[in-house]
Amino acid sequence: MTAHQQVSMDWMTDPADEGHVPADLHPEIPHPARMYDYYLGGKDNFPADREAAERVMAISPMVRISALANRAFLQRAVRHLAEQGVAQFLDIGTGIPTAGNTHQVAQQINPEARVAYLDNDPIVLVHSRALLASASKGTATVVQADLRDPAAILADPHVRQVLDLGKPVALLLFAVLHFIDEADDPYGLVRQLVDALPSGSYLALSHGTSDFVPAEDATKGPAIYRGATAQLTMRSREQVLRFFEGLELEEPGIVTAPLWRADQPEQPTDATTGIWAAVGRKP
Repeated sequence: MTAHQQVSMDWMTDPADEGHVPADLHPEIPHPARMYDYYLGGKDNFPADREAAERVMAISPMVRISALANRAFLQRAVRHLAEQGVAQFLDIGTGIPTAGNTHQVAQQINPEARVAYLDNDPIVLVHSRALLASASKGTATVVQADLRDPAAILADPHVRQVLDLGKPVALLLFAVLHFIDEADDPYGLVRQLVDALPSGSYLALSHGTSDFVPAEDATKGPAIYRGATAQLTMRSREQVLRFFEGLELEEPGIVTAPLWRADQPEQPTDATTGIWAAVGRKP
């Protein structure tokens, strides 16, 4: 399967019908991307995903609110960056596409905006390639790549075909770094990517946190993910802030996702939504 091959989504039209699901997608194992899709109210998930997601929500009722807030932050951040004149977006760990994807938001501001979507997940790639099947050639691409290998990402010919890494790029890491544990050096991975981008580039990032969860519950949600295809490592505000070392934080700094340049009236849960969010500029 090549990075630009169009793939049929017909098997996913009814998530309850598992009779035609490719075996290598393992619908019997909870999958974080499909669980996230379920949190967002999507249909691209299976019973195992829904059961695991419901268990997480029983422990942390704010999870669905956090997922929706993260998605809204993505859209506001991309819109802000496009309005700042950024025309190139490197979106890593994209997740299953839903309404208001990066290229859709950015190209509303600048029709010439260019987006490279990267994910290491075959499920995500199926959906993303189908979404982009009708996109104008060269404005967006989907590449199979792993955040744990920044050098391969930066050298990938499909990425370089769409993005000019000599000009400012917005590096987007929305709700992906909490799937990178400490043994894989998440700070080093982000630094390698940021260091390769020119002055005027941006890092936009969101990250799950247990800062607002009672201590006795902080490990229960991640424990459920240990039975899924990816593990979960929550980080504190101070730990998330470390990803922005050397960058100039855009106002309002690092805040919970609903409070980053909010465009809706503040809700009682906004200050304790379990997603830290920020955007930083490389000087």
